[in-house]
Amino acid sequence: MGAMTHRRFKGFNKLQIHGSEIIKELPDNNVLFVSNHQTYFADVVAMFHVFNASLSGRVDNIKNIGYLWNPKLNLYFVAAKETMQSGLLPKILAYAGSVSIERTWRAEGKEVNRQVKMSDVSNITKALEDGWVITFPQGTTKPWKPIRRGTAHIIKKNKPIVVPIVIDGFRRSFDRKGIRIKKRGILQSMEIKEPLDIDYENESVDDIVKKLEYAIEQHPSFLKVIPQEELEKEEELNKEREWRY
Repeated sequence: MGAMTHRRFKGFNKLQIHGSEIIKELPDNNVLFVSNHQTYFADVVAMFHVFNASLSGRVDNIKNIGYLWNPKLNLYFVAAKETMQSGLLPKILAYAGSVSIERTWRAEGKEVNRQVKMSDVSNITKALEDGWVITFPQGTTKPWKPIRRGTAHIIKKNKPIVVPIVIDGFRRSFDRKGIRIKKRGILQSMEIKEPLDIDYENESVDDIVKKLEYAIEQHPSFLKVIPQEELEKEEELNKEREWRY
């Protein structure tokens, strides 16, 4: 998978990385990466590349794919079960390390309201006990959506090191699924920030949610720095992608 996808981030398009030296300093398990989300699969595949390159001594670059010969295998990502069963590639990615969960708010393109499955929570806990877990706490590729409180509950329960990541450029270079290259020559970016300072015992779920919103730059206050015409254009592109795919 790494060999097939490397040119998507170091060839057709360029991935600009900041802060990857943090990766090498992290413990082997109980680390939770939280990020904004732009495509179904390209985001997490890029993180697999960046994490393994950093662990091999490459700071802020993924040059020379030799880092793939000794990858970190206890690396997992949280994904919706229905997404990971939607085709051959998702099933392969699921086998490679997804922690598949049933979304409580949406299923088959419709709004739902159902109870959290305790087995899903247990599986995320098992993954954290074994290694690193990537999650997208908004649960959608649409920007500025609220953080799901379940992520904060998982943080309070497991007390992981929480590392925020902010990505950009992926929705412009890939289709919504993150499989087809939509446009070449796009500058993608990934910023890995310092771990969050969280008081697991005394901070409330709401406190942690707000902290996550700011950390991955999805708090409503960030909307003020983006021109309205750009937001309208992005919304139109989202509607077009939904119609086409």
